Amino acid sequence: AEFAPQSTSHRIMAQVFFGQIIHAKSFDELELLADGYLAVREGKIVAIGPKADFESLPEKDSYEKVELSDAQFLLPGFVDCHIHAPQAPNIGLGLDKDLLGWLSAYTFPLESQYKDVDFARHVYTLVVRDTIAAGTTCACYFATIYNDSNKVLAEEIIRQGQRAFVGKVSSNRLCPDNYVESCTDSSVQDNIEFIEYLLAKKVDRVQPIITPRFAITCDMALMKKLGELAERYKLNIQSHISENLGEVSAVKEFYPESKNYSDVYDEAKLLTNRCVMAHGVHLEDEELKVFSARGSSVAHCPTSNTNLGSGMCDVKRLLKANVKVGLGTDVSGGNRIGIIDVMRAALDVSHHLNMMKKQDVKGTGKVAPGSPENEQYVPMNYKQVVYLATLGGAEAMAIADKVGNFTVGKEFDALLVDTSVGPINRYKLPSALTEHKSPDELLLEQLQKFVYVGDDRNIVRVFVAGQQVK
Repeated sequence: AEFAPQSTSHRIMAQVFFGQIIHAKSFDELELLADGYLAVREGKIVAIGPKADFESLPEKDSYEKVELSDAQFLLPGFVDCHIHAPQAPNIGLGLDKDLLGWLSAYTFPLESQYKDVDFARHVYTLVVRDTIAAGTTCACYFATIYNDSNKVLAEEIIRQGQRAFVGKVSSNRLCPDNYVESCTDSSVQDNIEFIEYLLAKKVDRVQPIITPRFAITCDMALMKKLGELAERYKLNIQSHISENLGEVSAVKEFYPESKNYSDVYDEAKLLTNRCVMAHGVHLEDEELKVFSARGSSVAHCPTSNTNLGSGMCDVKRLLKANVKVGLGTDVSGGNRIGIIDVMRAALDVSHHLNMMKKQDVKGTGKVAPGSPENEQYVPMNYKQVVYLATLGGAEAMAIADKVGNFTVGKEFDALLVDTSVGPINRYKLPSALTEHKSPDELLLEQLQKFVYVGDDRNIVRVFVAGQQVK
């Protein structure tokens, strides 16, 4: 069934949830409310705290009450910082190839089909539905070079109630003849047309985003024009960087005058505090300093990085360099449409890096084997990937003032998770093993099960700005 949003006439203006609540305050801190309440009015969080405090809330009788079961908890919605909507039909294909082989054999041929608006509507309706079903309350979409189908994607997002950034892809060279923009000026004009079309919708939660495909498929003249558009319209920016070693070498050949890959984008004024770059696997230390100085962020895409053999991105190294990091499914380099699978993959990659470092193999961080830094490395844990999937993603997308956790004043983008359904609670623990544990410990165990075992069946309701969209 399609998850059509509630009409505004039936929209509940004030709701209060009673039960277990979890949200991230930072990479290292989760706030747990084992017996809490969260009040929402007109789509925004107006109060959160221990359940006993609800009695002193002004106008407490005006709220519709929702009681969560012992197996349920509220979690902030997932932010997918990097997803290619048109590539969804290719999920699971071409993953025996490297990045550039996969692009030419599978990706470009599929994306060129989106001249067909009916085909686009069929795919995009499902993509938005499936991402919402998997808990993605905010998605940062790459679309295609075709504005007619890009508009279909934007309209479908608006209709189904998701929060999103939608990018008209720009690429004026080194793509197949049937999927390349003929000149810089026409690419810029198409960008302006799409930007003004979407801004005219006046739907604050769905915004255009400047989207050069990557430095190999855009010349400097086009990228500089795109940087100017981002500044003129005050827009976010997305692209790819340092995904694959072959790509990094190719960029050096195309831009010999640039110090490194990041310098190419920086020269075009694309590295801003509203810029998210996918992958960042092979960024040098000098590049991380530039990212930190500009306030730019990285979308960590561990499923895709593994599938295409691109490398293992060391998230802790990026965070240590003061670079913001969120998660991306990177469909269809990534083979799953939901962020929960990416959370697990991020844990896997972090543990594999740790094993490599401990086994004295040279790691992604360019650290000498046997160094104290390798010996002291600690992999990420499940609580930290919850941050990356929620608040980290919101920070990476420069929307943490609006969403990402349950801070009062933010919009209510949330998941109601039920651990009694689907794969999680098939095997019940005997009470003798749980009765001595504190409510917080039991809540963390539910969260851990959800992160490691859960899927979209456990996400029973999804809210965007207070509106139930699943």
